[in-house]
Amino acid sequence: MTGIAKGAGMIRPDMATMLGFVATDAAVDMEVLQHIVEYAAARSFNRVSVDGDTSTNDSFVLIATGASGAPTVDGMDHPGFAALRDAVLEVSRWLAQAIVRDGEGATKFITVHVEKGRDEAECCGVAYAIAHSPLVKTAFFASDPNLGRLLAAVGNAGIRDLDVESVELYLDDVLVSSRGGRAPGYREEDGRRVMQKDEIGVRVVLNRGEAETTVWTCDLSRDYVTINAEYRT
Repeated sequence: MTGIAKGAGMIRPDMATMLGFVATDAAVDMEVLQHIVEYAAARSFNRVSVDGDTSTNDSFVLIATGASGAPTVDGMDHPGFAALRDAVLEVSRWLAQAIVRDGEGATKFITVHVEKGRDEAECCGVAYAIAHSPLVKTAFFASDPNLGRLLAAVGNAGIRDLDVESVELYLDDVLVSSRGGRAPGYREEDGRRVMQKDEIGVRVVLNRGEAETTVWTCDLSRDYVTINAEYRT
């Protein structure tokens, strides 16, 4: 199995400037192949954002050549189905994250994990509210643990009945906010220590259900502005 992807800016799935191709020499029934490509896309290419912007095209194509000569994976009950699905997901996720790491002007790779939401759509809305916020992304570039920007993004996700006192916010393993305000044990130097890393984890615990999702994004730097200010079609 192998793969290749293209993307740097104007990246958010949904007509983004992104192309991804994964190929395997397995023989796979078309219906099974369609199921796998949708499964992988939902957990990889459809969970990344460089700048929250879009262009005129995006594609993710899964190709099965059958050149291995192995028996055809003709259903989800086939003994090789799970291994094939998981391998496609692993390659797709690596490629999707590589697009973010190679984002225009990007200096930091950020994993936004939202958990204990009512449903996956709600979690995704919160994750993308953080990933798309210019104020949040510039704070990451500046290594500034600006709790107000992060919490404002959560509040801007459109959850009308969100109980803010139930929300917990973490930067990596540091609890920075709980019960509607700054966590009692939080120290500014701990937040700054995390924000100075090249790879940062943001975890939002909504405490209103069992759903979860993860989105990968990057910071917004001076170079991003320069690249796009100088770019001409």
